[in-house]
Amino acid sequence: MTCLNADTVTEERSSDRKLILVLFGSPRKNGYTAKLLNEFLSPFGENVQIRVVHAYDSGIRPCTACDVCCRSERCSQSDFDELDSLIRCADVLVVATPVYVLSFPAPLKAVVDRMQRYFSARFSLGINPSIAKHRTAALLVTNGSASREGAQVMARQLKMVFSVMNTTLCGEAVWTGTDFDSGRSTFDRARREARDLALAIKSEL
Repeated sequence: MTCLNADTVTEERSSDRKLILVLFGSPRKNGYTAKLLNEFLSPFGENVQIRVVHAYDSGIRPCTACDVCCRSERCSQSDFDELDSLIRCADVLVVATPVYVLSFPAPLKAVVDRMQRYFSARFSLGINPSIAKHRTAALLVTNGSASREGAQVMARQLKMVFSVMNTTLCGEAVWTGTDFDSGRSTFDRARREARDLALAIKSEL
């Protein structure tokens, strides 16, 4: 599993620090999505542990609908196991991604689809909730066009997945228009949305 090399990231789990797990969907580790993510993370300071999983580097393969998770609380492909452990430990789950054709980039969509194991745990195995620990979540989106439709589509998908993961999506921060003037005219609003969302989540930790 790949972690972002930044001052805000630590890799050792500490029992007295809350864990923020970031699923990072952009192929550009220092692009618009990373900039919006940094704005979101800045209010948390050093009192949290942050792990960033880069979807493009994770090697997580698509779901194959093999139904193993319908018979046992596991996946036939072990590449998701470490991420599953991180999700179960996380206090906050952040999905940070650009919009690709009104949805997630393919590597991140593969990660989301592999969360089918939590649906199977709930509805096939009767484990309710499928993850014992509750967590809050945030969606951070960058979009080349001026539309927020892609963010809305992704939020609907995540709310469905989170409904069986004991996870509450608290809100979205959306940076639109990055294809125009490098997004300068819309960055201030996106930055405020990201920081306001972060402060709301921080107040509940």
